[in-house]
Amino acid sequence: MNIILLSGGSGKRLWPLSNDVRSKQFIKLFKDDAGNYESMVQRVYRQVTSVDSEAKITIATSKSQASAIKNQLEGKASICVEPCRRDTFPAILLAAAYLHDELGVCESEAVVVCPVDPYVDNTYYEGVEKLGELVESGTANLTLMGIEPTYPSEKYGYIIPKNSEPISIVKEFKEKPDTETAKKYLEKKALWNAGVFAFKLGYLLEKAHSMAEFTDYRDLYSKYESLTKISFDYAVVEKEPSIQVMRYNGDWKDVGTWNMMAEVMADDIKGKGIMDDTCSNTQIVNELNIPIIAMGCKDMVIAASGDGILVSDKERSGYMKPYVEKISTDAMYAEKSWGTYTVVDAQPGSMTVKISMRAGEQMSYHSHDYRDEVWTVVSGCGRALVDGMEQVLRVGDVLTIAAGCKHTMVADSNLDIVEVQIGETISAEDKKKYETTAE
Repeated sequence: MNIILLSGGSGKRLWPLSNDVRSKQFIKLFKDDAGNYESMVQRVYRQVTSVDSEAKITIATSKSQASAIKNQLEGKASICVEPCRRDTFPAILLAAAYLHDELGVCESEAVVVCPVDPYVDNTYYEGVEKLGELVESGTANLTLMGIEPTYPSEKYGYIIPKNSEPISIVKEFKEKPDTETAKKYLEKKALWNAGVFAFKLGYLLEKAHSMAEFTDYRDLYSKYESLTKISFDYAVVEKEPSIQVMRYNGDWKDVGTWNMMAEVMADDIKGKGIMDDTCSNTQIVNELNIPIIAMGCKDMVIAASGDGILVSDKERSGYMKPYVEKISTDAMYAEKSWGTYTVVDAQPGSMTVKISMRAGEQMSYHSHDYRDEVWTVVSGCGRALVDGMEQVLRVGDVLTIAAGCKHTMVADSNLDIVEVQIGETISAEDKKKYETTAE
């Protein structure tokens, strides 16, 4: 089966662990079958491939998330990167063109689009596989998955089916209602619209060409910024007369807030934390290297990272987004395609960073105009390439890189470096990339 996973958003409702660089789907709060911590994107990949080992997975995402996906999935999934954010219809359109023109997927094949961040069991992805089979049978142009509601929610849009059969023609769609209106929808056997839909690839490409002028994926990519910002629901789903919905009544949770995440995270305490015996229904997630002690806490979440500390009543945690938006700080932690980048200290004129690289990985060959860098190897070994000259680095070695010098690092083993950046202007934008032949 061909699956497009939509991975977007900044996930500010899971601050301070999530930010503009690390969205909620990359936070490792779950565990795999072997007891190792995994993120939402890793969990989803594992679930999809356990249902269908031959599944072709493409993740549609933004530039800011591409490195984290490469890091966490180690290149196992294809990635279609948006040059800028234009909402779900352009993102899906770009991914569809990518499947056809770059991966060679035939127009007659079924494609299923899913968000990357629901908390579900494997029956959900068995349902996703069923969606693809329904598309291939040709009974409708679009086939949706609708979630059986567990309560009259105000948070979701609703699909009103023509009947209550497992598969039904869609009668109409409804926007997010108030609670009383939602109760009336439930009486009509309505379903939550979870943003899961399937179609033949040729159907969407034909639809796309009628709405945007482009020749192929690369042409569309070059014109992407000019596309209208519009959701797939508004652009396609609500205008399609040949549409059906399949009911899904398994476990499904939207873990977009700490209140919901606390229900499904693997452990009540992750990181250095202690709760006394009077604490109840409380979770601690601590990414700092200092301990947190909680006493007498009830129905609370405590989360700490280099970006900040949250202490909140669980119910209130769902309302913190406007407060987080008042805080303007650079992300202190980021996952790169080669490993991780953690800011240890930042002050005027300098920044100290811990760089952890996986064995066999390499940074881009790049330079900085406005800062010098001093690298100290604290574990492992590797090779630096500075202005074309290679130097072997081992534990204790120190390398100074002047502003303007082209440089990269190749990790021959797992490699930890303390990097001190020195300059009047220290910015993530101060970076030029070059081609390199380092091996």
